[in-house]
Amino acid sequence: MNFTEINVNELNTNFFNAIGNDWMLITAGNDEKINTMTASWGGSGVLWNKNVTFAFVRQSRYTLEFLDKNEYYTLSFFGGNMKKELGYCGKYSGRDVDKIKETGLVTVYENIDSQNIPYFEQAQLVLVCKKLYKQTIGLEGFIDKSIIDAQYSNGDLHEMFVGEIVKAIKRV
Repeated sequence: MNFTEINVNELNTNFFNAIGNDWMLITAGNDEKINTMTASWGGSGVLWNKNVTFAFVRQSRYTLEFLDKNEYYTLSFFGGNMKKELGYCGKYSGRDVDKIKETGLVTVYENIDSQNIPYFEQAQLVLVCKKLYKQTIGLEGFIDKSIIDAQYSNGDLHEMFVGEIVKAIKRV
């Protein structure tokens, strides 16, 4: 496993492609128990004078419990090389199956503030994020009401997490 820390400002990743086309894993937990899920929605930018990510997790997802309980989460990017495995992690719940075992992912940890933050050895890029803000995406906020019917007709809303990127790790 060869990873090196890089300056967040030196990232040249096209996150439109990395998230929307190649997908990412949102992972939270600790060295005792973790969960991960595939996401194709999210983003990065600058907010409150900090480099941040935006991660969206439906209220029904098991990963939400891990995000709520832990101060940090990771976003792992695989460069489109593991679509089958990421597809599996998006289709099945960690409540029912061991997604990490079933996909052959290898968990590794980054220690920050005496906490072991999980990510995956197969990733090409990992963003370690510290939670700053969480809010439910409320239906009342939609200006384009057609999104409600297209995305939330079953009432399963998203929680939005804003996380400060505290470390970027790239495979070398």
